[in-house]
This record gives sequence, C-alpha cells and structure tokens, in this order.
Amino acid sequence: MSQPYMSWRRKKPHSPSEFLEGSMIIGSKIILRDKELADAQDDYAWQIDPELVRLDAAPLLFTTFSQYLSDYTSEVHYFPSTKHCFAVDTLDGKHIGNCSYYDINETKGEAELGIMIGNRDYWDKGYGSDAVASLLNHIFRGTNLKRVYLKTLDSNQRAQKCFQKCGFTLYGHLHKDGFRFVLMEIYRNQWRERGKQEFIVASASSRQSDQSLT
Repeated sequence: MSQPYMSWRRKKPHSPSEFLEGSMIIGSKIILRDKELADAQDDYAWQIDPELVRLDAAPLLFTTFSQYLSDYTSEVHYFPSTKHCFAVDTLDGKHIGNCSYYDINETKGEAELGIMIGNRDYWDKGYGSDAVASLLNHIFRGTNLKRVYLKTLDSNQRAQKCFQKCGFTLYGHLHKDGFRFVLMEIYRNQWRERGKQEFIVASASSRQSDQSLT
C-alpha cells in the first residue's frame, strides 16, 4: 500500500502542475513519491510485459518474482547519487508508473529523464505529461541543472507528443542496439519562458471568466 499523503500547505502553488510536499511532488493529476518495496509487484509485471518492454527499448525480464524481489529490495534503498527515481501515483494513491532523472552530471549541469506509465488504463489521459511537467518543475526549481535530455523510440509518437507538450525539442537521432531513437532536450531558460507564457494565458483566461460572470 502507498503511504498516506500529507495535506497541502500552499493554497496557490507557483504552477498549477507541481509543488513539493515533503519528499513528494504533487501535480494536477499525479503524485511523484519515493520508490518503496510495495512497488515491486507492479514493476515486475511491467518489466515482463512484451509491449511495455518494447516501448522502453529494454530487455524482457525472465527472472522469477522471488529473484527479482531480492535484487529490488537492495536497489530501492540504495539509488546512486547520480540517479533519482520516483513512483508515479494517481492523486488517490494508485501506482501507475515510474519516472526518474539519472546520469546526473553536476559539472555539465545536465541529466537524462525517463518515464513509463505501465498501467494502460491511464494512457492518453494526461497523466504522463503531468508527471513529466511536474518532474521538470522539481528539477529546475530544486537543483542547479540547466539541461534535461531524453531519448525515445522514433516510432513512439505518443511519447514524442507528450514530451513536446512539456516543452522538449528535437535535437538529433541515435541508432543504438538495433533501435532508432529521437533525441530531445529542454533548457532551464526554455522552461522558464514557457512558464511565463502559461501564466499569461492562464491569467487572460481567468479574466475572461470573471467578465462573463459580471
């Protein structure tokens, strides 16, 4: 079971898509929280699912759950300092996926982002884009990183639309291990400018709504 969530302390977060409460990042549709041992069953099921593994360009898992759990127990408590992993939960506490930023390079000020929504019931409903946007807000507000990049299969149009929606832009292609990837990135200044534009649009929309009520 997921741990109970703490109550919100900020009535009006700086962005409608994210704020941090303790060790949790709360978005409009999702909560990003620390990984825990109770996530193992979901994670195992997603890593033995051929379609999910193919979309993630990862090898199919063939170990038993007991073997997987043995490794998982140590890994979930000892992530390296160059990697930060989060479970993606719905606001009512259902675990639907995972996301992370890793290969953190403090010298270059950059890291790679990864996400998987394993529960198909939550595909194409905005949960993935809210998780990505919330994680970006956390990274650019809470760290000194200046650039976040990622790779996704060039055939995965759903993922590319999600990342574009969150402000990522194409910067190249990569052939690796028999896969063809699209490379995307976003810089801190792009994220900041995007936030300003979203605030302007939201403010204009709010004024129009107020005027319609008078």
